[in-house]
Amino acid sequence: MSTITEQLVPTPTAPALLTAKDFATDQEVRWCPGCGDYSILAQVQKIMPGIGVPKENIVIISGIGCSSRFPYYMNTYGMHSIHGRATAIASGLKASRPELSVWIVTGDGDSLSIGGNHTMHLLRRNFDVNVLLFNNQIYGLTKGQYSPTSERNKVTKSTPYGSLDHPYNPLALAMGADATFVARSMDRDPKHLQAMLSRSHKHKGTSLLEIYQNCNIFNDGAFEIFTEKSSKPEETLFLEHGKPLIFGAAQNKGIRIDGLRPVIVELGSEYSASDLWIHDENDFYKAQTLVRMFDDPLQGQAHFPRPFGVFYENHRDCYEDLMQMQIEETIALKGEGDLDKLLRGREVWEIMS
Repeated sequence: MSTITEQLVPTPTAPALLTAKDFATDQEVRWCPGCGDYSILAQVQKIMPGIGVPKENIVIISGIGCSSRFPYYMNTYGMHSIHGRATAIASGLKASRPELSVWIVTGDGDSLSIGGNHTMHLLRRNFDVNVLLFNNQIYGLTKGQYSPTSERNKVTKSTPYGSLDHPYNPLALAMGADATFVARSMDRDPKHLQAMLSRSHKHKGTSLLEIYQNCNIFNDGAFEIFTEKSSKPEETLFLEHGKPLIFGAAQNKGIRIDGLRPVIVELGSEYSASDLWIHDENDFYKAQTLVRMFDDPLQGQAHFPRPFGVFYENHRDCYEDLMQMQIEETIALKGEGDLDKLLRGREVWEIMS
């Protein structure tokens, strides 16, 4: 028989398990019907319950653009910040609150045009944040101008005779900035996108996930060749660590290295899977080749499938950890600082009355 004291002690209960619905808000989602952003939002909400971070410790920070409405639709903390500067604001937040899980949502125009410099320096500093770069190769919010990732000769409202610009390659930029995690997925492959979002979160350091996102109003079908069932098997190459690069509807094609260049081969009597390029996420030099696996008639290259997955992952110290270590070492050496003394400086004029 239990005592009165035992009866008064409440029984501990396990915290309720969260679902995707717990990360949705009551805000009306104001994207165009059919926009790829809906799928990306759904996949982010689906993976959030499984990352092991309380909702109150998750922050979504965006810049300006269609994608930047994201914080309104996530039941977490967030900030709709200014054009191109979401990376800078997220850096400051992570430096001051390193325990938070910080996600940056940005578009190809926001992050690579006005925000290109900030993106580059975030990657090299390696704050432990996650960058979701929605790439639709167009400016959607401002009604269809060409963007830094638009293909050459792109006819838009701002380039009526075709764009002359050479397009930015976001992942090549990331590799050049010494990013520690570089990956690509697409809005119309939910399972793959969920896997890449989870991998991005698990990485300790800045993760850059480029997401091909369809703008069905101003650039509809830009990535259709990679998403349609009829063409996807022949036009996409899904990267898996430790596995050969194989693609094709019958899984009968592969990529091998001929000297320093990738070549496509047919699997059969002459070549087998053992002859192919084995993907290694930690190989910096092969990742440089993979991120540049784009067709370019001017270079005379063959038609390659577009790679998706984790191109490269490396582990090095995060900026916020190094900063905290420096603060602790300096305090141990010199003691607590004096802000008034610091502001006064070494040379002070004394005014005599």
